[in-house]
Amino acid sequence: MSFIGEFDCKVDAKGRIKLPSALKRQVHPDSQNRYVVCRGIEKHLTIYPYQDWKRISTELDKLNLYVRKNREFVRFFYQGATELNLDSHERVLIPKKLLSYAGVGKDAVLFAYADKIELWSKDKYDIMLNEEPEDFASLAEEVMGKINSSKDQDAQP
Repeated sequence: MSFIGEFDCKVDAKGRIKLPSALKRQVHPDSQNRYVVCRGIEKHLTIYPYQDWKRISTELDKLNLYVRKNREFVRFFYQGATELNLDSHERVLIPKKLLSYAGVGKDAVLFAYADKIELWSKDKYDIMLNEEPEDFASLAEEVMGKINSSKDQDAQP
């Protein structure tokens, strides 16, 4: 499953956000009402549909926990992880501690890509957008230049 979209949303006084219909339609039926939220790698939150969370947890379970960096990563990744369920108004309740960690107030952005939905403070998200790399073309070449596209593979004899 690969998500797409950017959605402005409001966080109510209790810490609830409504998942936009356009985003909810992209979620696999097995996960539509069940999610997990955890800290993101940057100062944001990441929301995973439950099926994707199970897959990621299985990958993490394969790490050798006798290696200190692996333990540190796993602890940080799981810290604050909370299962979320949609209520009858298609809202999820985000724990206040996680909202505080990410600096999310009343105005937020849901940014959906790959297998995750990132929840950002509107202000932090806008700052991130304005911090575009100086030379995006060079970054694109460095990151994507080693990947053969299906067009390239089709053109080879």
